[in-house]
Amino acid sequence: MLKLTNINKVFNEGTPDEKVALGDINLHLAPGDFVTIIGSNGAGKSTMMNMISGALTPDFGTIHINGKNVTGDAEYKRARHIGRVFQDPMAGTAPSMTIEENLAIAYNRTKTRTLGFGVNKKKKDIYRTALEMLSLNLENRLNAKVGMLSGGERQALSLLMATFTQPSILLLDEHTAALDPSRAELITNITKQLVEKDSLTTLMVTHNMQQALDLGNRLIMMDKGQIILEVGEAEKANLTIPDLMAAFEKIRGEKMNSDRALLG
Repeated sequence: MLKLTNINKVFNEGTPDEKVALGDINLHLAPGDFVTIIGSNGAGKSTMMNMISGALTPDFGTIHINGKNVTGDAEYKRARHIGRVFQDPMAGTAPSMTIEENLAIAYNRTKTRTLGFGVNKKKKDIYRTALEMLSLNLENRLNAKVGMLSGGERQALSLLMATFTQPSILLLDEHTAALDPSRAELITNITKQLVEKDSLTTLMVTHNMQQALDLGNRLIMMDKGQIILEVGEAEKANLTIPDLMAAFEKIRGEKMNSDRALLG
């Protein structure tokens, strides 16, 4: 479903500000995998998401989606296969448009434009049914401007829009981080519900270690542009936050010792 092979990205190469953002990233997601990603700031998590979406191009390496090499495809071309929700609840929706109009854009994203591109009764019924899943009463506010919604409501709508057409890949980039605890819990529960309903292949970046443990069937840890730990479903089910912290310190310590040995 998704395959990253030897993905490398260096910013400001050859300058004093050179930074290796990603180094030899190899990652394979089978259909239905839900992988949570943790790591400190600057670990390369969002850069990897931008590589998958097409917002960034790797210096070398390849990206395959559904068996097709999309490494050179522009972001707008990949958008037919990828749904994405950002940290900022204000991103991903058009605030000056209504809920109905936003959903129409999402619904028609993968369809050929025809004279029937607008909203009709059948589509209104589809939108209402989808919104009912959120349990936020948005199905009765189709004509409300999205800019008038709360942050939690807007993020829930963004999540629904990203999953509306059952994308090949769903990218969730710290999509609960900007919300208060109660709204973050709501969006987490909606995420679980939507992903499980359609068995969506999902990558989710989070700084919340408990969330990373509770959601998904796999977990990866990143540090300094590399994947330093991969955990499968059976092992993940028994992990705790102290386990993750201990694994991070152990791996980082081993790497520091290895670097010292190489320097003599």
